[in-house]
Amino acid sequence: MNFLDMILSPFRYVVSWILWAFHELFTLIGMNPDSGWTWTLSIVFLVLLIRTALIPVFVKQIKAQRAMQALQPDLRKLQAKYKGKKDQLSQQAMIAEQRALFKKHKTNPLSSCLPMLIQMPFFFALFRVLNSASQSSAAGEGVGKLTAEHIKSFDASSIFGARLSETFLGTINSDGPVNGAVIIVAIIMILAMTASQFITQKQIMSKNMTKEALEGPFMQQQKIMLYILPLVFGIGGINFPIGVLIYWTATNLWTLGQQYYVIRNNPTPGSAAERELNERRAAKGLPPVGQKKAEEDAATAVVEEPKVQRVQPQRKNRKKK
Repeated sequence: MNFLDMILSPFRYVVSWILWAFHELFTLIGMNPDSGWTWTLSIVFLVLLIRTALIPVFVKQIKAQRAMQALQPDLRKLQAKYKGKKDQLSQQAMIAEQRALFKKHKTNPLSSCLPMLIQMPFFFALFRVLNSASQSSAAGEGVGKLTAEHIKSFDASSIFGARLSETFLGTINSDGPVNGAVIIVAIIMILAMTASQFITQKQIMSKNMTKEALEGPFMQQQKIMLYILPLVFGIGGINFPIGVLIYWTATNLWTLGQQYYVIRNNPTPGSAAERELNERRAAKGLPPVGQKKAEEDAATAVVEEPKVQRVQPQRKNRKKK
């Protein structure tokens, strides 16, 4: 066992256990245990379970993204302050001030990527489980909680004629006849996976960012994520088993729907989405979002004058004439 397998071992067992549990559940309610659709639903519900558990992390991600947008004016001032200063002391001072700025706003550039970073071990674990299905099936071995019978069942299962354990690249390079169903299903899944990822990032940039954030360096980071991540997963997808493509497509669709709900109902203050929400609220005769909070903040800002007991002036004795 190499170092990566040792790290992924607990995640692989968790993933295999969840797949086993959902497969047994769907089998119990009458679905064919060897059907590719039974295994597909097991993978989809694996996504639903993991993403539901990650909702608190997603909330933190939203707060971190908004904090990153809020500090953009201060970040631009800091960059202007050290513009043209390339000496080591100036660079160290700028980094120190940036760290202090992030600490003040209780965020950092990696916070917006936190849900994805947490998901990656589960993704790689699922990749190892599904990618090794054919080898384990031939050897008569199980993977984690999945027994040898489960692995054999998964390896033989298919949707639309494409086996869940096959890959686009593996099919192209196979010595036997090329299975066109695998190529078609893989291409459709790769396009769906990359398109949903692109749309999710695009709607953040076009709807849920303030004007200051759109003009700041934070926008450059968002542009990189907009184009690079779909490209990376699109290229890597040709070597993903169909089952992994189903997992990642379902994950991206969840993210797209979740992000759409947040942008529509709880947008970033000052963003285009907030203006659209206020227009919808105005049409219904409702006050703008944030008005109640602003009124509460204004009320708490009023400091009551301390009550000081009035001192009565003492009457002076008049001198007798």
